[in-house]
Amino acid sequence: MSSVLVVGYDPQGIPGADGTALRAALEAELARFGEHGIDAAMALVVFDESAEPTLVASLTERPWDVVVIGGGIRKTEQLLPLFEQITNLIRRYSPQAAIAFNSNGGDSVEAAQRWL
Repeated sequence: MSSVLVVGYDPQGIPGADGTALRAALEAELARFGEHGIDAAMALVVFDESAEPTLVASLTERPWDVVVIGGGIRKTEQLLPLFEQITNLIRRYSPQAAIAFNSNGGDSVEAAQRWL
């Protein structure tokens, strides 16, 4: 079974966002992976000193076939340093994984399937 790690920005860390609703949407997307026979997990980070240890723990949990980096991290100019950090941590701790990009939280399965 293929394995995918989805890296996204923790909705609880987004000021003014409905974190509960966003988290439910992310969980629904994880369920969609299962419907496609893909074993998936999610690593949610915030832009602070906890990002690196959180991501390293997820990346070293097991060998991933694909790591999907969420659009919320890539598309937000203020998060560019976080995006760079994530990309380099993937290269270091999960070099065998393809790196994919979703455009929103609802197309992570399709992003991963491009590389599976």
